[in-house]
Amino acid sequence: MAKLLNGLLLKRFTLLQSFILLCVITLIAVLAVITVEFAWAENLRQRFGETNWVLPSLVAAVLLTVAAGIVIMAVLFYRWKLKRPLELLKRASENISANDLGFRLTYDSRDEMGELVAAFENMRSQLEKNIKTLWRSVEERKQLNAIFAHDLRTPLSVLKGNAELLAAYLPEKKLSEEKVLDLVHTMSLHIVRLESYADAMNSIQKLEDVPVRRQSMDAISLTAVLNDSAEQIARQFGKRFDSSLEYDNTAINVDPHIVIQIFENVVANGMRYAASQVNARYDIREGVMNITVSDDGPGFSDEALRKAVLPFYRGEVWDATEHRGLGLYICKVFCEKHGGSLLIENAPRGGGSVTTSFGTQVDK
Repeated sequence: MAKLLNGLLLKRFTLLQSFILLCVITLIAVLAVITVEFAWAENLRQRFGETNWVLPSLVAAVLLTVAAGIVIMAVLFYRWKLKRPLELLKRASENISANDLGFRLTYDSRDEMGELVAAFENMRSQLEKNIKTLWRSVEERKQLNAIFAHDLRTPLSVLKGNAELLAAYLPEKKLSEEKVLDLVHTMSLHIVRLESYADAMNSIQKLEDVPVRRQSMDAISLTAVLNDSAEQIARQFGKRFDSSLEYDNTAINVDPHIVIQIFENVVANGMRYAASQVNARYDIREGVMNITVSDDGPGFSDEALRKAVLPFYRGEVWDATEHRGLGLYICKVFCEKHGGSLLIENAPRGGGSVTTSFGTQVDK
């Protein structure tokens, strides 16, 4: 009966309506019991006559009945309307205090406690979303910082190598004026890259926010800069670099900083696994610039072919100071931002091969 009353009536009523209903039921029950007590007192009076203890006993019984009715009503009201939602809210607050938001609050009552539980569940859900968003933002920022640190090494190495070259040969007049100007131009370009990195770190919140700033340039100038950077990287690894160029003699419209960054990452990755040499093939025609970098190393494993472009995948290389597993992931994101793609495969004659493509917006 109590369960039926609770399920059919009290869950549909507000707290005030439920309280009034329980008061009415309790009052009816108390009056019924008091009626029985009066009848019992009358029977005692008729049996024992006029005595001094019947009336006090009747008053005591009535008072006890009223008190018992109030207590029972309070207990029932607490059990039916307050106990369950309070337990849910207490358990939920304990979970939130323990940083555990992977739970749900459900309470199928339409009263104020049901509304409170629903509001608490909405708060928990929103808090979970906010924490996930904040955590994702922190992780993206950490990843972006790691990417910047990863890509600062190459321009710094180029500047260091060119500075050492100038310091060693310029005083002895062993460098032609043309070579000096070429080295200064290369150093200037990489200084601009470092400045752009510094500006980007202050404004960019995630890798996908990196802007693409295209500028018109000829293929010979761009590939010369790329070859110079690759030769610097090759010297660091003690290996050789060679390149070839096929182009249709049209101006290309690309972001040179992004192209250089992608190229250096791919070349550095190839040098890391090459036995002795890395080759680059530039193919620029019909609005697309393809750069294929291949090495004479063991090639990609089946796992690497599937996972090499994932962030922080490092394969068998575990020296975190040298290789953070970000290079090919950066290349993939930047290629796609530049209207191109990235392809990883093994060359027919062995060794790994990475082809990056860019939309060049060719101007005839």
